[in-house]
Amino acid sequence: MQVEGVELAFYSAGHVPEGKADGLVLWLATSQLRGELLNWPGLNWVLTLTAGIDHVAGALPPGVTLYNAHRLHDRAVAVHTAAGMLAAARGLHRFRDQQREGRWEPRRDLGTLDGAQVVIWGYGHIGKILEDLLRPFGARVTGIRSRTPDAERDAALAEADWVVLLLPSTPETKGIVNAEVLARLKPGAWLSNQGRGNLIDTGALLAALDSGHLGGAVLDVTDPEPLPEGHPLWHQPDVVITPHVASTTRDLVERGAEYTRKFLEEMQAGREPEGRVAAGQRY
Repeated sequence: MQVEGVELAFYSAGHVPEGKADGLVLWLATSQLRGELLNWPGLNWVLTLTAGIDHVAGALPPGVTLYNAHRLHDRAVAVHTAAGMLAAARGLHRFRDQQREGRWEPRRDLGTLDGAQVVIWGYGHIGKILEDLLRPFGARVTGIRSRTPDAERDAALAEADWVVLLLPSTPETKGIVNAEVLARLKPGAWLSNQGRGNLIDTGALLAALDSGHLGGAVLDVTDPEPLPEGHPLWHQPDVVITPHVASTTRDLVERGAEYTRKFLEEMQAGREPEGRVAAGQRY
């Protein structure tokens, strides 16, 4: 990749270039390497090619402007979420289990999303795309945010057939889906989490699944993560787990490079690139 007027220096796990740098494009770096890079002399800005910023915000030096790349990932996460909901409604996870056992066993408890009440908790960029994707399937969407009044939030959750979590991880959201919240859901409701694993109290989730109160869960993120071998969530028949891949696509590296090129061109032209993270803002 080349951008006129920009001198690029490349880092790796074993190599951090010497000298100063005006900006840093951060992606696919270990926590140790990330710490080194964020202390690079002369930094004015950091672009993280992720949507979430919790791995960066606390380590950012004073005066350094942070940008994220939520638009690089928004649609893929929304598509992944919709796909998981459709697959679960049709019981595809159960049929896959039967396939492994060589069983031909039709089921009668299959559903659709037609008329389903979907609450998107964390109704931002991804949530709005997800709503557009779900509309043709007949789902009715209610968006709530962290600042939604408790009474309004609780009323929406009580009517939900699906609760989709797209919240960031903050001190306020950690464990926000606890036993009390799960008990508030109507029997048979499903939970889908593409936000952060620690949004959910895992013990409370397992209890709600074991009791039959919760219909099931689609989890791209878990707590702990990665989910260790032998963890009870692996053995839940109505839990669908993917290994934090909601934003992953086969062309992600190419799209990331193109996003970076456009970002640098905006910088060179003296224009403000998209994705600037305001103080206190979370994704």
